[in-house]
Amino acid sequence: MYYCKDCGMTNSKTLFRALVSQVTSSVDRAEAEAIIYRLLESNASLYRKDILMEAETEATVGQFRDILKRINDDEPIQYILNEEEFFGRKFYVDTSVLIPRPETEELVRACIELLPKHRGLRILDIGTGSGCIPITMSLEVGASEVYASDISEEALKVAYQNAMTLQAEVHFFKHDILSTALPLSDLDLIVSNPPYISIQEKRGMLPNVLAHEPHLALFAEDDVLIFYKAIIREAKSKLKPGGYVGVEINEHYGMETAALFTDDFFQEVRIIKDINQNDRIVIARKNS
Repeated sequence: MYYCKDCGMTNSKTLFRALVSQVTSSVDRAEAEAIIYRLLESNASLYRKDILMEAETEATVGQFRDILKRINDDEPIQYILNEEEFFGRKFYVDTSVLIPRPETEELVRACIELLPKHRGLRILDIGTGSGCIPITMSLEVGASEVYASDISEEALKVAYQNAMTLQAEVHFFKHDILSTALPLSDLDLIVSNPPYISIQEKRGMLPNVLAHEPHLALFAEDDVLIFYKAIIREAKSKLKPGGYVGVEINEHYGMETAALFTDDFFQEVRIIKDINQNDRIVIARKNS
């Protein structure tokens, strides 16, 4: 470690390299560097440009020892820092909710583009988790009634906390879409990122996801399409004529998910690929 002889401070670039070298978890070198950049920005106010310019800092490797242990136990940095960015805003996250991902940002963008440019829209997010979808919709669309449900009380607490912090007006309620009818009607949009990973896919998942993110929000158990079937069941009666459904999907079941919508109730059914060219979103419009 290099120290400034006159000020006793550490060279930030040397500190960065030392921390990266101590990351021994399952992530590759690029991911290890990304994790340490985030760690130093959050806990030492050292940004990437500061590190590249070799700015001096009072931070030391020793003060990050406990966090390094958590990183090396494959705990996601988002849970360690209790935050993740979504649509340019910071959301609080803990192990009761999924970590918001860029693919879900693409779902939100696609849904915003669908909505007519007028006030008084009614929007529902099913399985809200951290609340990143409805909070973003509320702040981006504006002047709308936004609702969000989840089966998990712990997830709803996190979502409510995020709404309060970000000053978004969202009405949260506990609900099990698989067993109970929705207590809402006349909706313009139903949006959801439901559990869609099959049990068979478990063996190929990264340990930082499998060991730390909530399985209730990840896995669809025996039927990977079960939540889409429930959403469609409710959408048939709870959407306004001409209203939309937008859902994030398992990339391996794009055609199967879209096929669920191809009946007399829906039109304009389409699959949207994500930035990696995987099937990721299905959009459908209820018949007028």
